[in-house]
Amino acid sequence: MRILCIGDIVGKPGRNYLKQNLNRIINEQSIDFIIANGENSAGGVGITKEMFDELISMGIDVITLGNHSWSKKEVFDFIDNTDRIVRPANYPMNTPGAGYTIIEKKGIRIAVIIMFGRV
Repeated sequence: MRILCIGDIVGKPGRNYLKQNLNRIINEQSIDFIIANGENSAGGVGITKEMFDELISMGIDVITLGNHSWSKKEVFDFIDNTDRIVRPANYPMNTPGAGYTIIEKKGIRIAVIIMFGRV
């Protein structure tokens, strides 16, 4: 299983880069599973349903979030309705969304969990 982890996808330039290059990268590197941080995908801060759908349509399997995720209040409308988005697991228990997910792909169960660090 070859897993690609993508750091911050920032705004339209980041999304456009993926549109133009992700399929090539998947094919050249024989990528099986993709995890990407999407917390800054909408205008450079936050994520919307439209951005989430766009990223998933590109072949990203799971989108991770972080502290910028809440900048677009629309996230609260869909974060609890999908297993393809993960907020930091060490956020308070009443925080919307899931702290982990398990996705099966090619007969393999893959757990995705993200933790938020502070200094």
